[in-house]
Amino acid sequence: MVWAQNALSTDWSIQHGLTVRPSSSFIPGEVDKSGVLATTAPVTLFPSPFPESCFRQGHFLQTTYNELYAAISNDEVWIEEIMKGLIEVDDFIENLWKVHQSVKEEGYVQQLSLGLFRSDYMLHVPSSHELLSLRQVEFNTISSSFGGLSVLVASLHTHLLTFADPSAHLAYPDHPLFEAREAGSAKSNSQALPSDASVNVPPINDAVQVLQTGLSAAHEAYASSKSEPKLPLCVLFLVQDNERNIFDQLALSSTLKFPVFRLLTSQILSHTSIDSDNHLRPLVYTPPSSPATRFEVTTIYLRALYAPSEYTSAESWSARLHLERSAAIKCPSVLSQLAGCKKVQQVLTSTSPDHVRRFLPDASQSTLSSLRSTFAPQYDLDPDSEGLAIALDESRAANHVLKPQREGGGNNIYRTAIPGFLKTLPSREHYRSYILMELIHPPAEAKNTVLRSDGTVVSGNVISELGIFGACLWRQGERAGDDDTRSGFEILHNEGGGYLMRTKGKDSDEGGVAAGFSCLDSVLLY
Repeated sequence: MVWAQNALSTDWSIQHGLTVRPSSSFIPGEVDKSGVLATTAPVTLFPSPFPESCFRQGHFLQTTYNELYAAISNDEVWIEEIMKGLIEVDDFIENLWKVHQSVKEEGYVQQLSLGLFRSDYMLHVPSSHELLSLRQVEFNTISSSFGGLSVLVASLHTHLLTFADPSAHLAYPDHPLFEAREAGSAKSNSQALPSDASVNVPPINDAVQVLQTGLSAAHEAYASSKSEPKLPLCVLFLVQDNERNIFDQLALSSTLKFPVFRLLTSQILSHTSIDSDNHLRPLVYTPPSSPATRFEVTTIYLRALYAPSEYTSAESWSARLHLERSAAIKCPSVLSQLAGCKKVQQVLTSTSPDHVRRFLPDASQSTLSSLRSTFAPQYDLDPDSEGLAIALDESRAANHVLKPQREGGGNNIYRTAIPGFLKTLPSREHYRSYILMELIHPPAEAKNTVLRSDGTVVSGNVISELGIFGACLWRQGERAGDDDTRSGFEILHNEGGGYLMRTKGKDSDEGGVAAGFSCLDSVLLY
């Protein structure tokens, strides 16, 4: 049975582009010197069971989370207060803040910002054996990936569940979860199935549509060319050199109704320019394939520049400043990137003062309660704080994770390793670079089978992480006073939808697919 699923999955993935560039551990660079090879993305052979109530809660909250982080990005004074301690001990945060300060001194020429967000959750089983609940792992404000491939995984699992005969899941063994659900349950792919289909399939995954609609909203809001003479308009996808996840990105860009170009971070300064005589500072892109052709960039979508390792020189920071000071709409801006720091997530869990209510003054109490229920207990590591006491006590630290202000996976310190790690830091001042979060305890009995990119099949106990995508376009306001954070602040587009399910071995702490820790999955609701 597993062999049949393996073959069906591999063939379907290659046919439909559920693929990635191979890692060097699978295909050495000397074998693929031209970078022409691709392999199937790592996937589960079965969709993972997920409670419908938690799935619905995540989708319901996404537009509220979008508004929350847009409002935070709008409040420079609040962000500066939160970042102040980090700037003193974290060079990466300090340099991002310097970019913002430089543009602020010159004057921002673009008041619109776009966020293509993803809120990541895990199911939590309380020690009191209460019902499963949804706990937020993190909120991503930059390079929220796998929207494109996650849609394909849901389609793959639907294909396997309906293979050969939609009324009988021939590729899978019998199981109650595979039986058709009652009418009124969360929307599924049923419109793509025959009316007599009697199987439960993953919910529709409209992540690509949500993300594309956000990009289209920004492109349209930019309006007309600011160049003289007028130039045709385009969107730039800013990507890493040797990007392995290119097919996920192409799923977003290839069907948009306007010109989209991919630009390597190493080529920002050589292929884009800003006319020093134009006070509006439009960003002009010259495609290397056509040096005589020029486009004006409406929107810059960053699928890169989220990690310190990507800023390899002073020129890298000059390139980021170059983009930030331009008239192009940034996704994200530097302020939005900083809003996604783990420190902000930790501060939001405080109810004294109530930052969430401050940024969401119009939200209902029930919505705020639902949002706060997704918060895991989190602490700073200030001197004499409760968080520091926990982090330095091995027995208490055993139920926690230490998080730096970083993205991309592989950065966290877990459990009893926390006290020893803190002692390796240069000084206690550097403790402020981290926040402490209580561990989320997922269901222990979950199992699945993983098909890795190299064809290896592994079965066993797993844990999963659900991400909900969101798109938000807003106009920055001006702070009129200590209590006025939203003067002129206006949300122009706000949408949530689509999902990413990632599954990994139970004993693996990290969860990044691109970093090699987990695989792509979909859900079966129950």
